[in-house]
Amino acid sequence: MPSNTCDLTQGGILKKLVQVAVPIMGTQLMQMAYNLTDMFWLGRMENSVMAVAASGLAGMFLWLGMALMMVGRMGSEIGTSQNLGRGDRAAARGFAEDSARLSLMLGLFYGLVLVALAGPLVSLLQVKEAEVFENTCAYLRIVGIGIPLTYVSAAITGAFNGAGNSRLGFWANAVGLVVNMALDPLMILVWGWGVAGAAVATVIAQGVVCALFVYFVKRHPRRPFERFRIVGRMARHRVRKILGWSLPVAAESGAFTALAMVVTGMVSAFYGETAVAVQRVGSQIESLSWLIGGGFSSAVTSFVGQNFGAGRWTRIRRGHRISLGALLIWEAAVTLLLVFGGRFFFSLFLPESEKILDMGATYLRILAGCQLFMALEGACAGTFRGMGRTLPPSVCSISSNLIRPLLCYLLMRWMGLNGLWTGIMLSASLRGALMLIWYLIYERRLPRVDEPVGEPSPA
Repeated sequence: MPSNTCDLTQGGILKKLVQVAVPIMGTQLMQMAYNLTDMFWLGRMENSVMAVAASGLAGMFLWLGMALMMVGRMGSEIGTSQNLGRGDRAAARGFAEDSARLSLMLGLFYGLVLVALAGPLVSLLQVKEAEVFENTCAYLRIVGIGIPLTYVSAAITGAFNGAGNSRLGFWANAVGLVVNMALDPLMILVWGWGVAGAAVATVIAQGVVCALFVYFVKRHPRRPFERFRIVGRMARHRVRKILGWSLPVAAESGAFTALAMVVTGMVSAFYGETAVAVQRVGSQIESLSWLIGGGFSSAVTSFVGQNFGAGRWTRIRRGHRISLGALLIWEAAVTLLLVFGGRFFFSLFLPESEKILDMGATYLRILAGCQLFMALEGACAGTFRGMGRTLPPSVCSISSNLIRPLLCYLLMRWMGLNGLWTGIMLSASLRGALMLIWYLIYERRLPRVDEPVGEPSPA
C-alpha cells in the first residue's frame, strides 16, 4: 500500500482503529462545537428561546440533507478502502472522484430547494409563533448557499478516511471551527444580525473548510492520490456501485430525520417553542454520544473495508469485537454524564428559567437509557458497511424509526411530554438491538480462513 495511506490490514487492531478514529471523532466533536457555539451566542440574545428554537427547526432540514450527503461520503469511503485493500489504487481514485462529482450535483440540488422553498418547508413543522417562523426561513435560505460546499467536503473526507488518513479532515474542520467561533459573536450580537448572523458565519466557515479540503486532496504531501479531479465525466459502473452502497444509507438517514421531524412537529404543536428549544439543546448535548459513536463507526468502516478487500476475515471479526468493547465503554461514560450532569449542561445555554433547566435535565436522563444500545449500532453498522453490506443496518434503522411517531404519541397521551421523549429512547434502543442480532446471524456466514476477495475493479 502506498506510503501516503495507512495500511489497516497489518499491525495492532486497536492501535489502527484508534489511529483512524481519533481524528474522525475530533472532527465530529468540532461539528458539535459548531452547533453549540451557535446556540451559546443565540442564547445570549434578548429573545433567546425564539432564536434557539428557530435554529433548531432549521437544523432539522440540514439534518435531512445528510441523506443526500451520505451518497458521496459512503461511496468514497467504501470504494477507496476496499480497492486500496485489494491494491487497486486507480480504482480507488476513480470511486473517490465520482463520489465527489455526485456530491457536488446533489449539493447544488438540495441547496436550491432550501433557498427556493424555505417557507413551505418550515410550514410542515407546524410552527405557531410568527417570529420563529420568519427566522427559521431566513436561516434556511442563507445556509442553503453553503450546502454544495459541505457535500463536496464530505466526499473528500470519505476518501481520506478510506485511505486511513483521517487527520487532514480533522485539521480542515479545526480551521473552520475557529472561523465560526470568531464570527458568531460578531455577527449575532455585535452587528445585531441574530439568527441570520449565525447562518452567515456557518456558510463562511463551510467555505473555508471546503477550500482546504480541495487543496489537501490536490496538493498536500499526504494526499491519497497523485492527482484528483472533481469536475469530469463519471463512469457508469462506478456510479451504479456507489449508489448500490449509499442509497440504503441515504434512505436510512432520510427516514430517520423525516420521522424525527414528525416528532418535532408534535413537540411544537402540543408544547410550543420552549419544548422545541429544550429538545434542540438536549439533542446537541446528547450528540456527544452519537457523533463520537458515528466517528468511531466510520473508522470501523475504513478498517473493515481494507481488510475485506485483502480477504482478512479473522482480522475483521477481531476488529468488530474490539470496536464494540471500546464503544460500550464510551457510551457507559456518556450515560453517567447525561444522568448526573444534564442540568449543568443546560444551564450553559438556556440559563434563564428553572422550569427549562428541570425540563432539560429530565430529557437527558430519559435519553441516557439508550446510550449503550448506540454502541451496538455503531460497531455493527460500521462492520456491515465496510463489507459493502449497507442494507442490513438501514433496514434495522428504518423499521425501528417507523414506529417512533406512534410510540411517542401513545406514550405522550399517557405520560405527557416525558412520554414523548421516552418513545424516542425506546425506538433508539430497539434499533441497536436489532442491528446486533442481524450481525451475529450474518457473521456465521463469513469465511473462516483468510483469502483474497475478487479481482481489482476497473478504473
